[in-house]
Amino acid sequence: MKKLIYALFAVLTLASCGSGGETSIESVLSSNDIKAIRTKRATVSTQQKELENQLKQLDSVIDALDSNKNLPLVSVFKVTSSKFNHYLEVQGDVKTRQNVLIYPEVSGTLLKVYVQEGQKVSKGQLLAKIDDGGMGSQLSQLQSQAELAKTTFERQKRLWDQKIGSEIQYLQAKTNYEASSNAVKQLQSQLDKSTMRAPFSGIIDDIIKDQGTVVAPMGQGSEVFRIVNLSNMYIEVDVPESYLGTVTKGKEAIVLFPILGDSIVSKVRQTGNFINPGNRSYTIEIPVSNKNGNIKPNLTAKVKINDYTNENALMIPQGIISENAAGEQYVYITLEANDNIADIKKQIITTGKIDGDFIEVLSGVNAGESLISEGARSVKPGQKVQIQTSK
Repeated sequence: MKKLIYALFAVLTLASCGSGGETSIESVLSSNDIKAIRTKRATVSTQQKELENQLKQLDSVIDALDSNKNLPLVSVFKVTSSKFNHYLEVQGDVKTRQNVLIYPEVSGTLLKVYVQEGQKVSKGQLLAKIDDGGMGSQLSQLQSQAELAKTTFERQKRLWDQKIGSEIQYLQAKTNYEASSNAVKQLQSQLDKSTMRAPFSGIIDDIIKDQGTVVAPMGQGSEVFRIVNLSNMYIEVDVPESYLGTVTKGKEAIVLFPILGDSIVSKVRQTGNFINPGNRSYTIEIPVSNKNGNIKPNLTAKVKINDYTNENALMIPQGIISENAAGEQYVYITLEANDNIADIKKQIITTGKIDGDFIEVLSGVNAGESLISEGARSVKPGQKVQIQTSK
């Protein structure tokens, strides 16, 4: 190649030297002598034809000597190892075990509602009072009777301890006292049912019955409140049984909420022990933190569960893989390059899981090797290629 360049340089030099003794074009043009100008033009035209012939001869020799002229031009992808996490994508709904309707335990008029919708309440907090039908007055009478029975029993016991009086008097006093105490407890229990209290801490989501409404114990349409706890949320999703060994307790889960435009990172808290025969899947639970309260029950969520991790995965573009008639996948590997000219070889590979446009290679290539990424369709095993360098 260097000899050709030297030859071309020599031709151009000779052409330049050959015209050294001639009148310059500038001086001919400045003379305004049309005859001299035409003569000069004829001379330049002859020189141009001679140079064109010489260039054709040089091109012909270059074509004959350039062995790389017809080599396929390719681009390469260098294989590197990196950590690869694969995720199973499923869809589920947000749930909470503390989302309940509160029913009255006794019939009566709803005398007073002590809370408002959206109000935060604590476990045991009084929510409403129902007319007790006079049980409060009855309780007061029973408590008075119980106090008298207690006093009588205590006095009779002191006498009995001193061996004064009969045993039957002592036993009657004791029985009357215990019966009165039990009656008070029973009526107190009945009276407590006329008050409605929060079964757990949460938010009053809905007040279904208005103050003054007659309510009745549990039945269709008898609910009074809905209380929800938004701090203990979870997502329940069905996972195909084929992932039984890979989607397990403790696996990372990325939860996306399309409506909210938000996502959180969690872990699988629990996996089911039953395979649903209808869809051949099992259920898993993923806890969801809800610090700002934006996540609501029944909100749709997309869940990506980490089912596979390879710390030293070899990932290559899917588009560079071809397949032969036997169904085998293969790529072209470039061997050691010299001046961007390299031999290639066809290599059968086995692939694993997919991540977008890339796929994991399990065998056939090694880290550090270069694979043909563009131009692979125009090459054949054993031939040389020219590697295109990035600018």
